[in-house]
Parts: sequence; C-alpha cells; structure tokens
Amino acid sequence: MATVITAGKLFDGAGSMVEHPLVLVEDGRIAAVSTREASQTPVGARVMDFPDATLGPAFFDIHIHGAAGHDVMEATPEALEAMGKFLAAHGTGAFLAATVTAPLDATLRAVEGIAKLIAQPMDNSAARPVGIHLEGPFLSHAKRGVHPAEHLLAPSIETFDRLFDAAEGQVRLITLAPELPGALELARHATERGVRVSMGHSDATAAETRAAIAVGAVSSTHTFNAMRALDHQEPGILGMVLSDDRLFAELICDGVHSRPEIARLWWRAKGRERAILITDAMSATGMPDGEYRLGGFSVQVAKGRATHDGVLAGSVLTLDRALENFVAFTGAEVEDGMHLLTTNPSAMIGLGDGVGRVAAGYEANLVAVNADGRLIASIVRGQVVAGAAAG
Repeated sequence: MATVITAGKLFDGAGSMVEHPLVLVEDGRIAAVSTREASQTPVGARVMDFPDATLGPAFFDIHIHGAAGHDVMEATPEALEAMGKFLAAHGTGAFLAATVTAPLDATLRAVEGIAKLIAQPMDNSAARPVGIHLEGPFLSHAKRGVHPAEHLLAPSIETFDRLFDAAEGQVRLITLAPELPGALELARHATERGVRVSMGHSDATAAETRAAIAVGAVSSTHTFNAMRALDHQEPGILGMVLSDDRLFAELICDGVHSRPEIARLWWRAKGRERAILITDAMSATGMPDGEYRLGGFSVQVAKGRATHDGVLAGSVLTLDRALENFVAFTGAEVEDGMHLLTTNPSAMIGLGDGVGRVAAGYEANLVAVNADGRLIASIVRGQVVAGAAAG
C-alpha cells in the first residue's frame, strides 16, 4: 500500500524548501516528491500529515561510538541492531561506526566485523551503518583525551592499509593529528583511497594544519575538544579550522563539551555550508547513570557527563537533541540545523547512496520537526518509528 506524507514544509537536503509538500512512498522508497496543490493523494493510500512541522531527511551521524548499552567495537549484529533501533527513534537514519584507540588486533577484528554487518540487511526500523570512522590510533599524545596512550601509533600507510583491507574498503573517514611524523604522507594516501581525512586530537600549529589541508584534509573532529587552544600569535589548528572556508567542522552541541557561546562562534565561522553536528555518543547514551564501556575502558556517566579519570569520554547526546540545542544556542532557523545534520555530513563523506536527501528513488527515511527543532516523528523506510502520525 502506498503512503503519502504531508507537512507544512519540506527541506529536501539539496538546499530547496518546498511549501505544503506531498511525498509519495512505495515499498519503503520515495516514489515522488510534489506539493498538495500539484498532486492528489492516490486512492487507498495511507496518509501521514504533520501540518505544523518541517519534513527533512533522516539525520546522518558521522561520529558515534555507541548507544543503548552497546559499543560499535563489539561488532556484533545484536550491538549494531540495538544501536540502530535506538538511533532511529531519535531521528537518525544512517551513521558511521566510530572506533576508539585500542590494541591493533582488536581494532582489526572490530572493523572486519562491522564491515560484514554493513553488507547485511538491517531491521527495517533501525538506522543503518554506512561506513566506518577510524578515530585513532594516529592521534597526538598531547591531545589524546581518553584514548589510551599505550595503543596510540605513529601514522603508517602500512597500518592504515591493514585496517582498510580488514574493513573491506568500508572506512569512510579517519581522524588524524597532522603534526605527527608521517601524517602528511598518510593523509595523501588515505585521500587517494577515497577516505576523507579529519584533523583532530591534535596539537598542530597553523603551518602544520595548512600542510595537511594541502594534501587532502577536509574536516575537523569535534572542533574545540582535544585541540590546541586558539592564540592570537599562533592560531594553531583551531584558528585554521575556523578561518578556512574549505574545511568542514564537527561540533558536539550538548552544552557540556562546549558552551553555547562557543556554538555561536562556530556557527558564525563555518555557517550553513561547512558546519556539521555530531554526537560522539558512547554506549551509555539512552541508559541510566552508571558505569559503561568505551572500547576497552570504563566510563562513568552522571548527569549528562561521560568521563574517564575525570576527562570527558564521548557524550550521551542524540542528534535530535543536538538540533534542539543548536537552534536554542545560536538562534538559527531549524532548516539551517537540518542542513548540518544531513546535507553537510553527506557532502563531506561523499556518499552516493541516498543519505541526506528527500528525492525520488531514495529510501523513505525522514524526520518531522517543529520550529524549535524538536523531533515530532522519525520515519524509517516509510514507517513511523517514533512520534505519532496525524491525519
């Protein structure tokens, strides 16, 4: 049976806004995008109407380690399915499974397992992994955060290729500290293999950052966090990230990793075309306060903060909450925030499989949000998995 989804407005993920949209869904895919004035509802079609909401593509999280009590390093069907169902209920339709620095053999096993799961069909009510984000092991000791120092490695093309091959080519993004010996050669090599390079966990100077951009670096990992502080005489990596219009920049918009004033600064610097909202969520996301795992070490979670030995260790943020926070912190329009959760991450990663768009032929993964950015409904493959359809 066909389904028709209507709303007050539609952000299509390609930069266009449609008033009074009508989205026709058949067999879990979008058959047509039109307007209520231009098209009639097919006889017998099921109707979902969100008259006061804006429709948009389901969110795409390019930096997430876990949720719902599970860590992506488990690399099991149970772990990724539990994560996927939880994420779908919060508006996320796709994600990159982010590793954390661990013994190399453990990371190789994890990416091999994740790659096999990416190739398998997912539950129709779950967000799906569409690639792997290697956060580590090529990070700065000075800015490692909670990444275990004993497992950090010098940038190595050979080691990267082992990870890439174990992942069956599913590595889409790598975080790299550009100041490390061998980092520029690795950034160039990874880019040549189709992997996007994000600079992070770094104490790089402006010159070292500029050199990484010249060989392919395109983004910044959780901007401001685990990064050389801004100085007016040595702008460092942060000065380059905020001032170079070519670079995308992630932000954990939870009010914990950075204050609302910093979110406003980041938004003014990067704007609609280069800002990306992420969660950096770990296994405790969606769970009660307590002790959880991030990769191979324990994390204590209390009152919205995840820490390891007093250092922030990921977040318990969801992307629907990130959107609400972004709108509240910056005063931006909800359509701007949706751009940062769909169009920009998809453009940065370079995926060509329909993530971040509402268009004919794409999977019917959508969200409906109100003017404050609050999630009204999450729709995965044409089915509501969170919220209630009106009409």
